[in-house]
Amino acid sequence: MTRFSLFLLAIMISVITSSCSDSSTNTNSINAKLMVVHASPDAPGVDIAVDNNKISTSALTFPNNSGYVSVTPGTRNIKVFAAGSSSALFSFDQVFPESKLYTVFALDSLNKITLLLVEDAIPAVVTAKAHVRFLHLSPNAPAVDIAVKDGPSLFLNRSFNRQFSSSQNVFLPVDAGTYNIDVKVAGTTTVALPLTGITFESGKAYTVFASGFLGGTGVSGLGAQIIVNR
Repeated sequence: MTRFSLFLLAIMISVITSSCSDSSTNTNSINAKLMVVHASPDAPGVDIAVDNNKISTSALTFPNNSGYVSVTPGTRNIKVFAAGSSSALFSFDQVFPESKLYTVFALDSLNKITLLLVEDAIPAVVTAKAHVRFLHLSPNAPAVDIAVKDGPSLFLNRSFNRQFSSSQNVFLPVDAGTYNIDVKVAGTTTVALPLTGITFESGKAYTVFASGFLGGTGVSGLGAQIIVNR
């Protein structure tokens, strides 16, 4: 083989390799993403499958989340099983557009457990800002206000609801920094749950949700969980 032929062959290999790499990158960039959050305080662990493929080898337990997993755009079937069972507790089809982010919450007490899917419409990055969403997922806790300790209120009169309104499902911009936050009984100064040393980093997005039962004990007691969405 001549030097010229070798040179052409090297160029062809380079082009093919580059093309394959670009295709893989583009495919990943258009995938939708799905997160599952176990927010039912007295429910056992669950397994989750997308198109009958489990997204994890271990059960998802309260109050944990799966993190985002990539989902091929299009109509996908989602199933939720009691851990180790082959009989689905829930099964539904969902259309996943390209590049969209979604979260499925398993919420309420075990005898009323339901699923709620929401789009995570995270705003663009703003310099020196984080974005925060608050959800009230404690089934028996009263409505609450969320305020910076000795500072302004961030969210007002949030009550447990099996459906979120569009106004509840909004990521609000806050100054990046570390906060002490009071979860207060709505309309009062009574602090139901103090959250200390909560750091919101610039450019990141978070979901903070009230979890557990008011009057509950251990992991099922009233608390708050923080998810990093970006």
